[in-house]
Amino acid sequence: MKERGYESGSLQIQMKKKLRDFTLDVSFATQRNSGQGDGCVGILGASGCGKSMLLKSIAGIEEPDEGRICLNGKVLYDGKQRINLPPQKRRVGYLFQDYALFPNMTVKENISAGLKTGIYKKKKSLSSDEIKERVMGLVHWFHLKGLENQYPNHLSGGQKQRVALARILCYEPEVILLDEPFSAMDAHLKEQLRMEVMRVIKEYPGEAVLVTHDRDEAYQLCDRLILMDRGEIIGQGKTRDLFQNPGTVQAASITGCKNISEIRRINGHRVFALDWNVELEVEREVDDSVTHIGVRAHDLIPLSSADEISGKHENVVDLGKATVCEMPFEWYVTLENGLWWKLGKQAGEYAHVLTLPKAVRIPRDVVLLLKERE
Repeated sequence: MKERGYESGSLQIQMKKKLRDFTLDVSFATQRNSGQGDGCVGILGASGCGKSMLLKSIAGIEEPDEGRICLNGKVLYDGKQRINLPPQKRRVGYLFQDYALFPNMTVKENISAGLKTGIYKKKKSLSSDEIKERVMGLVHWFHLKGLENQYPNHLSGGQKQRVALARILCYEPEVILLDEPFSAMDAHLKEQLRMEVMRVIKEYPGEAVLVTHDRDEAYQLCDRLILMDRGEIIGQGKTRDLFQNPGTVQAASITGCKNISEIRRINGHRVFALDWNVELEVEREVDDSVTHIGVRAHDLIPLSSADEISGKHENVVDLGKATVCEMPFEWYVTLENGLWWKLGKQAGEYAHVLTLPKAVRIPRDVVLLLKERE
């Protein structure tokens, strides 16, 4: 894989697979820092863009049409050499969206299932006492004490997820793949379970890859991020860097930027936003390749008093006849010119009407400079 310019990494992927509406064509490598847990690689994209198929190809559930997949120097798949290891020989832990627990097995039996059935078993078999010790250690670690003899139909969604994670870690895989792990969760459970998964990722010494279409999950859990659109990688890098400078219109949209406008360049630091009918100063220099700008909805700053509005502020935009939508913990405001503004409620505001300012300010340094993908 080095001939394609990859960095050395624990997980190296170059693969193609024809899907119904497009071809999944991806190449990337991952590497953790000397075995120290430091978050995971996130794959962020809309539903149906090929994220789950990528994970299934790594796990051996699906076979690519061509390419090569390596894990810690071991070839899992190579189309040219006709290598395609079965899932049980890959040391890959896959957390399915529905958790795939065995309904006729108890919690402790589910956790130890991989070891007892020979799946992912190491060359040296574990004794019964060793298996019991490992299982009970995971029961304690995942706060499942008292549920060891319960069956999956008596567990909550969160408990099922913890059992599934414990089962994966029991056979000590070299990589864990998390496929939309919170998609089946009620909203009030998601934050708690995110923290649980974050704890697992931080303490897990191997590779971890999280597939999601939720930008909040990606930002919270992933140190590095891969952005996908219709089977292609359209951006990758450190998560915070990608959010601060997505680079393209498509990447900005995937990372949740709601305000995107085509521009006319005025000079190196000034543009006219055609969709919002407003002239804006920008921090970074605008070259001829920049076709759009983006402004995240929470980056608008209210200007209430006449002094503030008439002061030396750049990029002041009148609200005009704004539209207000109230949410439980925040307000959504659509300015007359189409800009979308999101502001959180203050403590004690939950039953109050929002008093709108006269105008808002868009700081120069929050304006994203964007290009169209070729």
